[in-house]
Amino acid sequence: MHKKPNLKRFMIATWWAGLSLVSKILWAATLSASLIFIIQSILTFVGADADGATDFDIDVDTSMDGGDLSNIEGGSNLYTFRNLVNFILGFGWSAILLQDSIRPAALLIFVSAMIGFALVAVVMYMFKWLASMQQSGNIDITTAAKGCEGKVYLTIPAREEGEGKVQITISGAVREYNAITDSDEPLKTGTPIRVVDVVNANTVIVEPINTYTI
Repeated sequence: MHKKPNLKRFMIATWWAGLSLVSKILWAATLSASLIFIIQSILTFVGADADGATDFDIDVDTSMDGGDLSNIEGGSNLYTFRNLVNFILGFGWSAILLQDSIRPAALLIFVSAMIGFALVAVVMYMFKWLASMQQSGNIDITTAAKGCEGKVYLTIPAREEGEGKVQITISGAVREYNAITDSDEPLKTGTPIRVVDVVNANTVIVEPINTYTI
């Protein structure tokens, strides 16, 4: 006996074969971004639940952000793997859903790109807000941060000439703060540091740990 062909699979194959090369690339990128977005969201919020009993730590970029283009994620940096996924997600679904409604193609690309950037901005703001709520609500940085150690996340200019970012460990949780230093040399990404003072709820003064090693 001949098996009856799977109608759904046949319809999908027929639909896919009828797409142009550009449409196939668009669909493939959009579906891939959607899958990664779902996985990232699950990992983020499952991780948040796991930390909820002790210290609720919001790190805007999860471990899946290993493709971070600038290594910042801190959540406030634009050039991250997460933001790339969010842009493709917004751009791709917009282009797919609006392709029959918006002509010409250049206008469709423009509108889809604006929606993609808007999605990136919304997600960045959401994580930044969650992180700020956590930091201001659970931690008294003026007393808790002094003496804590961590690493430079974004390069800190020398002689207090500008701010960078650091990730420090407080009560077993890694948190991100703006940082300045009076060191004669800029502190580059990855440099081990210690907090020596606190400027305000969002900014600390740090020193390189290796300055005091023997």
